[in-house]
Amino acid sequence: MKALVCILLLLETFVSVVQQQVDGGLNENEISQQISSEDRRQNPPQTDTLRAEASTDSQQCCNLEISNRTQSQVEELRKENRDREIAFSASLMESGDGNFGPFTTEITITYKKVFTNIGNAYNPFTGVFTAPLKGAYMFRISVFGHGGTGSSASIFKNGQRVISAHDIQAHDRLNSSNGVVLILEVGDVVYVRLWSGMRVYDSENNHSTFSGFLLFPLREDNLCRM
Repeated sequence: MKALVCILLLLETFVSVVQQQVDGGLNENEISQQISSEDRRQNPPQTDTLRAEASTDSQQCCNLEISNRTQSQVEELRKENRDREIAFSASLMESGDGNFGPFTTEITITYKKVFTNIGNAYNPFTGVFTAPLKGAYMFRISVFGHGGTGSSASIFKNGQRVISAHDIQAHDRLNSSNGVVLILEVGDVVYVRLWSGMRVYDSENNHSTFSGFLLFPLREDNLCRM
């Protein structure tokens, strides 16, 4: 009987010790969880960092693409603007002074002293302007003369008279000017013709001139609305 009591006391003591160890310590799962948590604290996940790096790379690529497109557009605009740079201005006499005319028939005036010829559309050897671009163009002429005969000239487009500058005076000096806006197709020509029996005078003061420039280019739909 005493032996049985001793055995029961030993079992109770053993159970108590084991229970204290369990209550005061951590089981295997808790230990594993604690180790895992500690590992995460020491080595945080890289997901956010990777996402941030990917976002930065994507933004840089996007910025580069936008920059390339912008540069390309700028170059296209520059080329387009260069194509639209069309203007000229010239006077009759390249040097000295004197009269041009009179003649028995109308004759094309060659304005030889070129002040401006942006786009090289005006030819000083023929006096002809050739449109390199479809558009609306402004042209102007001025004529000057001395009394005794008239000073008269006309702007022609493709062989057709458009406008004239005309003055006749018996004595002293005379001058006249006129201008017009013309719609030109590529290859259309514009020039000035002196009237039969008339003359124009020029000197270093550049009295008699012919000028023109592109106001703006035109497309087919612009012409349809006019």
